[in-house]
Amino acid sequence: MDEADVRELLGRVEDPDLGDDIVSLGLVNGVDVEDGVAKVSLALGAPYAPTESAIAADVREVLADAGLEVELTAKRPAAIRDDEVLPGVKNVVAVASGKGGVGKSTVAVNLAAGLSKLGAKVGLFDTDVYGPNVPRMLDSQDPPTATDDDTIIPPERYGVKLISMAFMVGEDDPVIWRGPMVHQVLTQLVEDVEWGELDYLVLDLPPGTGDTQLTILQTLPLAGAVIVTTPEEVAVDDARKGIRMFGRHDTNVLGLVENMSSFVCPDCGGQHDIFGSGGGRELAEANNLPYLGGVPLDPEIRSGEEPMVLKDDNPTADAFRVITEDVANNVGVVNRRRVSDR
Repeated sequence: MDEADVRELLGRVEDPDLGDDIVSLGLVNGVDVEDGVAKVSLALGAPYAPTESAIAADVREVLADAGLEVELTAKRPAAIRDDEVLPGVKNVVAVASGKGGVGKSTVAVNLAAGLSKLGAKVGLFDTDVYGPNVPRMLDSQDPPTATDDDTIIPPERYGVKLISMAFMVGEDDPVIWRGPMVHQVLTQLVEDVEWGELDYLVLDLPPGTGDTQLTILQTLPLAGAVIVTTPEEVAVDDARKGIRMFGRHDTNVLGLVENMSSFVCPDCGGQHDIFGSGGGRELAEANNLPYLGGVPLDPEIRSGEEPMVLKDDNPTADAFRVITEDVANNVGVVNRRRVSDR
C-alpha cells in the first residue's frame, strides 16, 4: 500500500460533528507508509476528548483491517496555532459568569480536575484578582516557587497546576486596585508562570464584564468560554451579557452550565427547584448554544475534601463528568472546524 491507498481508507472515517470524512475535511496532516506501517498525523487538538478519541480509534480500526500497523500522532497545523503567547498550552478555556455567586469557581475547579482525570495535562489560572477562592476550594496549602531566573513554578493539586492571586497577598488582605494595575498583574502572571506543556489551561474569570475579562480577551488565545448561570431570571439576565461580551470579541462560547438547578432533599427525597427551573437551558436555546447540563444544589460540593467530579457513584459528580467531556468535545469541534475552514 502507498499513501494514496491509505488516504482512500481514511476517507471512510467520519467526523460525527462536522458531517464529512476526515480526508475531505483536511484533518489528515500527513501519511507515510513503510514496511507495512502507516504513520498518520491527524489535525486533532482536544486531547482526551471522547469524540476525538473515537475518531482516532476508527482510524486505527480501518487501517488495521487492511493489514497495516498504525502509528498515530495528533497536531494542529501551524496556520491555526498561536504560539506567541503560552506556546506550550494547546487550549485555553475561560469559565465565566455575568453574576457573582452562581458557582462559577466550582465549575472551573471541577472542569480542571475532570480534564485531569481523563488523562489531560491541565492548569488552572484563578484570574479573579479581587476574590480569589480557588486555592481554598482545592485545599491547596503549597505556595508557588520561583526559579533562578524569577519564573514562577505553580503548585499542583489533584493533577492540576494552579496559580492564583490568593498566593500573592495575605489571607485577609483586600486587593484594592484600579484597572491598569489589574491588567499589569495579569499580564505579568501570563508571562512569568512556567506552565510547561498543557493540554488545557482553565481560566476562572471574575464575574461581570470588566477589566479582567477585557485583559484576558486581548491577551490570550482562547479556544472558547463556558458560561455559568443559575436558573433564576436575575442570573440569566447577567449571563446573557457575558454571552454578548464573548460574541463581540469573536470568542466561541462552548456551552452553558446551569448550576444549582435543583435540590434533592436528603430526608424526604423530594426535588425542589429553589432558584426556579430551566433558565439556563432556555438561555442556551435562545442563543443557539450547547446546553452542557445542570448541576444540582448539593451540600457535599461545599463540604467535600476533593473536587466533586472525582467522586464515584454520585449523581452530582456524574453531572460534572458529562460537562467536562462535552467541553472537551466542543473544544475539538472548534479546532477541527478551523482546520476545515482554511
